[in-house]
Amino acid sequence: MTEYAYLIPVFPFVAFVINILFGRYLKGFAAWISVATSSLSLALAIPIMTFIARGGHVANEGLWIHLGPYALEFGYLLDPLSGTLLFVVTIVGTLIQIYSMGYMHGDPRYSRFFAYVSLFMSAMLALVIADNYVLFFMAWEVMGLCSYLLIGFWFEKNSASNAGLKAFLTTRVGDVGFLLGIMTLFIAAGTLNFEKLHDAAHHSQSALLPLAALLIFCGTIGKSAQFPLHVWLPDAMEGPTPVSALIHAATMVAAGVYLVARSFELFIAVPEVLPVVAAIGTITALMAAFIALTATDIKKVLAYSTISQLGYMVAAMGLGGQSAGTFHLMTHAYFKALLFLGAGSVIHGTGTQDLKDMGGLFGKMKSTAATFVIASLAIAGVPPLAGFWSKDEILLAAHSSGNMFIYGVLLLTAFLTAFYMFRLVFLAFFGKPRNPKIHAHESPAVMTIPLWILAIGSIVVGLPGSPWMGHWFQSFMHGHGAEHAEHIINWTVMGSSIAAGLGGIFLAALCYLWKPSLSESMGRLFRPLYVASINKLWFDELYSAVIVRPFMALGRVLFRFDEKAIDGAVNGTGLATLRGSDIQNWIDKYIVDGIVNLVGYITQLTSAFVRRIQTGFVQNYLLFVFFGVLILIFVEFSQ
Repeated sequence: MTEYAYLIPVFPFVAFVINILFGRYLKGFAAWISVATSSLSLALAIPIMTFIARGGHVANEGLWIHLGPYALEFGYLLDPLSGTLLFVVTIVGTLIQIYSMGYMHGDPRYSRFFAYVSLFMSAMLALVIADNYVLFFMAWEVMGLCSYLLIGFWFEKNSASNAGLKAFLTTRVGDVGFLLGIMTLFIAAGTLNFEKLHDAAHHSQSALLPLAALLIFCGTIGKSAQFPLHVWLPDAMEGPTPVSALIHAATMVAAGVYLVARSFELFIAVPEVLPVVAAIGTITALMAAFIALTATDIKKVLAYSTISQLGYMVAAMGLGGQSAGTFHLMTHAYFKALLFLGAGSVIHGTGTQDLKDMGGLFGKMKSTAATFVIASLAIAGVPPLAGFWSKDEILLAAHSSGNMFIYGVLLLTAFLTAFYMFRLVFLAFFGKPRNPKIHAHESPAVMTIPLWILAIGSIVVGLPGSPWMGHWFQSFMHGHGAEHAEHIINWTVMGSSIAAGLGGIFLAALCYLWKPSLSESMGRLFRPLYVASINKLWFDELYSAVIVRPFMALGRVLFRFDEKAIDGAVNGTGLATLRGSDIQNWIDKYIVDGIVNLVGYITQLTSAFVRRIQTGFVQNYLLFVFFGVLILIFVEFSQ
């Protein structure tokens, strides 16, 4: 089956083409096409994943284009890393699409939504199996386009259209760095093929190699919302909730972490870059967890949770823990998808996403509440759920590295994660209803069945990396070039991880379930920290003051200058008195634009004449044919 691996991203792309061209006729059937093609990708991926799990490895490539003396080859790479992501993307992505059938029901752009989601899936799957940076980057950019289209899907709202634009522009900053990194890597190592990266990077003597690694990491900072380019991800909540689940769990942000994992041989070859990766990940993990403590929008809490968990993964990569970071990427996809889909179910059932209006939902939305609690226990790191095993691996990597500062920060982040997640749980599902106008109801089966499937995954998907299965996942990754896994139990690390998770849950219960007044007292006691958290550390205001407003002001000044220059040329100042830039502006407006406008004017005149010929009377058309035949006869006899 491996020879057909290229079809895995092709199937969703076919759904995109069908739905974008014929969606208006297909209507509700468009969703079935997307789900069916995604299921086909899953059906094809399962035997391939089994093949990889048994030690299989395939690198298939073919010539695409010659660029002077160089040949650019495209192909697919099937190894433990790509197999892990195929396992995540195909399963979680398919479940999200099934859920979307119920959530998006009745939307006027129903078919367009599924077209965009299918293209998103296709790009992510192409990225996962890509065997070189060029193909990887092409799929990467298609994902950026899809994120813009899906985040701003309800573009009638200014907040949604602005959020889509913000995501697109912010991630472009990282993407430019990524592209420059690819070019620099090619100069430094002479290859862009992942399979050849190990030998090329370790034998390269170029001083540009560390720069290439840093620039490539810029792509991760943008796509995976790492500090300081994290600001786009919370605003991405303006998109439909299934989009949030897709972006935060199976695609987009996962691609950034996957980039570091896929480029791990490069980072190992330049170890001086790894501390930068670890520092960025650690700062991001703690910063986002701190902001999540006071968020009252259920989706914003989960957004900052995603940023924090991505920081955890990136920190693990920077500490040399490729398998630990990849393991957490896999487990996180299941419980984070479950959390977002659960939040969507809550919004669907209550009509609000403000935690201050919720409360007491457990009795009215039992399936949603039960699965949400399971996911919250998993992300809090409570054993034996999936998040415990993967988070423990990251803490073990930090402890084993000897960097006790990073270990302490990550442990504190684990405590804060448990606290803010169960703050959300207690505010939404327990206590008394706070808004009598809300009459909650459970979501339909098409939405709750995927929740239960993901809940099962959130329980069992971490077991392959647990001592109960002999740390199979770590051995699986190690067998194909990852770092050596420590197959021992560090009881100190495990005990501190459990204590952090349970301690956070206990404090949340104390503040928001047993003694609600305590949270207000703590807010007053730690007023400066509370204000900093609720204002998101003022990052948006800082960027607005330092970047957005100055550039907009510069644009307005240049616009006014251009207008004055052109007015001076037209009103008799004379071209001789204008500077070079003024002459260029005058030429742009009156010659370049004038030619384009002239072409349009001629087309209008021509169409006006031709339109009069189309009378609709057959006798007129026969007259034209008659004169045409006469002209042809005349031309023939005149030769």
